[in-house]
Amino acid sequence: MSSGTAKPRKTVSRRSSLGKVQVIAFAATANPARAEAFYRDTLGLKLMSEDGFALVFDANGTMLRVQRVQQVMISPYTSLGWAVPDIVATVKQLLANGVVFERYDRMAQDELGIWTSPAGAKIAWFKEPEGNTFSLTEF
Repeated sequence: MSSGTAKPRKTVSRRSSLGKVQVIAFAATANPARAEAFYRDTLGLKLMSEDGFALVFDANGTMLRVQRVQQVMISPYTSLGWAVPDIVATVKQLLANGVVFERYDRMAQDELGIWTSPAGAKIAWFKEPEGNTFSLTEF
């Protein structure tokens, strides 16, 4: 029997709290030694740890776990990118480190491989050792 007074219902928030925590980035490698040299020496990331599962790098406060896998599945799209304050300087530095920047048909890229989007962002793409595409963007 009802007493005539309804108990207030608790509202359950359906919002996730993931917007308040740090993201972890992932990449994969079938050749950990080559990946370590690329991420550490070529890109300048600090190697934080290494175990049988992954190489862990610090990407300016973001954890980048380069997972050890038997076979890497190459993404047909950009899988990781960096927002940089000066794309020309960053591209030149990476070129000096041996990075080759991608060229795409039907995209007006400058002599360094930088494309300017209709919104004004400047973007350049390069492949990591396994063949996945990474990018640099100056907003």
